[in-house]
Amino acid sequence: MAGAGSRRIAPLTAVAVALPLLLAVVVAGLGIHARTTAGPDTGPLELPAVAAPQATTPACAAVLDALPAELPGTGGPMPPRELDPAVPGARAWVAQPEPVVLRCGTDRPAELGPTSPLIVVNGVDWLPLTGAPDARSDTYAVVDREVYLELTAPTETGPGPLQAVADAVGATLPMQPVQVR
Repeated sequence: MAGAGSRRIAPLTAVAVALPLLLAVVVAGLGIHARTTAGPDTGPLELPAVAAPQATTPACAAVLDALPAELPGTGGPMPPRELDPAVPGARAWVAQPEPVVLRCGTDRPAELGPTSPLIVVNGVDWLPLTGAPDARSDTYAVVDREVYLELTAPTETGPGPLQAVADAVGATLPMQPVQVR
């Protein structure tokens, strides 16, 4: 009998040891899942200061008014994101891993020169701006209008933000020769 009783205790001991380990694995897995599937930040965004001397011009107001409320992206529509404090000439949209940010009325890009490689999106000339080599976002500047605009968007959003902003720029501001100095 003693042998039979010890055989029953061994499976119960195994279960008693295995259950807490299984629980720990499940909790860890849920934590990892929550971190990797958490949605983008939708709360107010505080933008760093950037020189935008023409941010309050009628040209910037026209472009900002012509922007769609949501920008198209690879993962679906990106809703607007509140700026706190408000920044003249700036707009932001919810995206991952970083928000999409548009600034109107910025300074002339230092990278703009006679041999700068421009890309044309929906009739608007954009200059790709250089950034950190490990950057998760791309920044482009509109260089063929009366004001400069800069759009920064995560690479994961695809071309939608660039196209939507180009449409608003093209609809509101007449094309001008690129001033390369």
